Amino acid sequence: MAATSFKLNNGKEMPALGLGTWQSKPGEVQAAVSYALQNGYKLVDCAYCYGNEAEVGEGLKEAFAAGVKREDIFIMTKVWATYNTRPEECLNKSLKALGVDYVDMYLIHWPVLMNPNGNDDKFPTLPDGSRDILRDWKHTEAWPKMEALLDTGKVRGIGVSNYSKKYLEELLAVCKVVPAVNQIENHPSLPQQEIVDLCNARGIHVVAYSPLGSTGSPLFTAAPVVQIAEKRGVSPGTVLLSYHVARGTTVLAKSVTPARIKANAEIVKLDDEDMKQLRAYSDDLTAKGELKRYVYPPFGVDFGFPDKS
Repeated sequence: MAATSFKLNNGKEMPALGLGTWQSKPGEVQAAVSYALQNGYKLVDCAYCYGNEAEVGEGLKEAFAAGVKREDIFIMTKVWATYNTRPEECLNKSLKALGVDYVDMYLIHWPVLMNPNGNDDKFPTLPDGSRDILRDWKHTEAWPKMEALLDTGKVRGIGVSNYSKKYLEELLAVCKVVPAVNQIENHPSLPQQEIVDLCNARGIHVVAYSPLGSTGSPLFTAAPVVQIAEKRGVSPGTVLLSYHVARGTTVLAKSVTPARIKANAEIVKLDDEDMKQLRAYSDDLTAKGELKRYVYPPFGVDFGFPDKS
């Protein structure tokens, strides 16, 4: 049986599988959240930036009305890059939209500051159309404000997202509270092993987003993925989701269709041989310089990722 939860460095348990809500269309998120929580999911991942937290909140409300208990659900959301100097303000907006009085995990979405007084709440731009970024701001400046949120009762844990090994090392050198989580894009064609190793060494739990790569990703037809799927009698998607749990990582599966939400919950236990095959596939891509990152917003900032530096 694959793990169903992992203990965080703050003593809390985080489910091994969560429902992702990024890019889920209006009119679909509420039903997806409600269905997932009533069918075994315990974790919902959201963000202020996704623009759909009010709908997520409707889904939560529906699930709670159907008997799901708030204390059994792990809600994770993120402060957006225009609010990195005032995370509590962003948190208050998320709490209101979600209809809850606390979240279980609050993350810095991206370690960059876009102009808080710019021409847009989320994506302020300069006259040339590029993103309006305050480049003299250091990402480590946000962390004391995140730490302060722990005393408000509005968050149970704090963490980061999209942090490279370099950025994590800079944060770990100055933080009082070690982040509980680093949420990163992760799959066999972007294993980010250097980040995973540092997180494991420092007790930071990795959460994987975009675990399937992207729609139509070549991962679904990659030889080791197909071979393991055939051996286990499951779909390639199940192998790709199970890979993370076998690595000790929480995985976020994104869907709005009930059948797919249910199918995504069928995590299987992969053995050492399976993982060796998948590691060899990753190592081969690394050696050839063919790692593939699907999510990299045009901030024009070097975040320290080796494939993007």
